[in-house]
Amino acid sequence: MPIRIASMNPQLHKNGARLHQVMASRIRLHGADHPPTEEETVLREERHLLKLAKAERLKLAGAPKAKPVKAVKAPKAPKAPKPPKAPKAAKEAKAGKGNKPSRAEKLTKKAENAEAAKKATKKSAKT
Repeated sequence: MPIRIASMNPQLHKNGARLHQVMASRIRLHGADHPPTEEETVLREERHLLKLAKAERLKLAGAPKAKPVKAVKAPKAPKAPKPPKAPKAAKEAKAGKGNKPSRAEKLTKKAENAEAAKKATKKSAKT
């Protein structure tokens, strides 16, 4: 019958304490040369089995755990390709830097406008 406990350490400790008491009483009563009693051999065997069970549990604890198998879903049907879109009308080219007047051109135009304003006939305020 398997031992149903969470940890083996308390069980080993209790067994060790009982074994020590039995050994101490045998040595006190009969001496160290006397062979072990039946109770002492039973406790030694139980201790040996507990240590083996602990080692087995440690080995199982280090092993990788079994993972549940994921259910395989049926593959989805591929979507139909979309029809190509109609081409857009070409955009008109924006005015780039080449169409922009330079600084020198702006200054000459400004000077021309100033000369034209001087030559233009001025209206008097009185008339």
